Amino acid sequence: MTAVTARAHTNIALVKYWGKADTDLIIPQTSSLSLTLDQFYTDTTVAFDADFTADTVILNDHRLSRDASQKVRQFLDLVRQMSGETRFATVTSTNHVPTAAGLASSASAFAALAGAASRAAGMELSRADLSRLARRGSGSATRSIFGGFVEWQAGHDDHTSVAVPFQEQVDWPIAMVALLLDPHEKKVSSRQGMQSSVTTSPYYPAWKQVVAADLAAIKPAILAHDFTTTGEILEANAMRMHALTLSANPPYSYFNGDTLTAMQTVRDLRAAGVACYYTLDAGPNLKVFCQTPDLPAVTTQLAAQFGADRLVVAHPGPGIEFL
Repeated sequence: MTAVTARAHTNIALVKYWGKADTDLIIPQTSSLSLTLDQFYTDTTVAFDADFTADTVILNDHRLSRDASQKVRQFLDLVRQMSGETRFATVTSTNHVPTAAGLASSASAFAALAGAASRAAGMELSRADLSRLARRGSGSATRSIFGGFVEWQAGHDDHTSVAVPFQEQVDWPIAMVALLLDPHEKKVSSRQGMQSSVTTSPYYPAWKQVVAADLAAIKPAILAHDFTTTGEILEANAMRMHALTLSANPPYSYFNGDTLTAMQTVRDLRAAGVACYYTLDAGPNLKVFCQTPDLPAVTTQLAAQFGADRLVVAHPGPGIEFL
């Protein structure tokens, strides 16, 4: 038995992925661009053994039921199919991220699983191939193979839908303050929400045009260290994504009251001269984009309103690592 351990970090999409063109291969409707974060990550160990009679999945010291572990077991089947491995595996995973609360826990989880499982099965995949494999577990996991700013190119099939590093070594002083407003699992999963938006929101065709324009504008802004333009784009893009949830049938929202209050706090800080912008994914937890010199002003104000224990300050993080 050979055990392999991999660590992958979460990423926060600045230009969002929201909607699949192919639900089986998890090929997105649009490309997207993200920032990998250093403070949120998953460590996963995979071991195949001829003595095992079934796959076992242990998450945060709890053995998952057959139903709860279904996605992981299906992913292991894919790895076995690719590698020729025939044995069952034990997967032991520790999530240093609140699960399913809109903080991209599935991104780090499936990126780490892709790395650990493929190596344990005897494969030495390139990072591009790891990105393709991770995508089959969770779309956003395709970006967590790389560090820094990462673009997921939508492509049109399994080979062309892959993440590529845009700027792995982030050479400007930026930070992302995560405000953990509700750590509980969300009522509408990302997968359910995306499908509902794609099929029922009358604004979905416009969303694809928005993403194309935002990607074209944010990439030169990042390369130029243009914080204001980058911040304006990521904030507007997040709000337009959430407009798809409100315009779906039936409508739904990932916001709660604290989310709206925190958004207003960021706008008030900006009006007072503190450069900061917010984004959020499928969950109520806000992420505030700022520059390192402005961190004290941002964290002081948010801590005063919500409590310092709800804040985590993150910086650009690395790509997948083997431990």
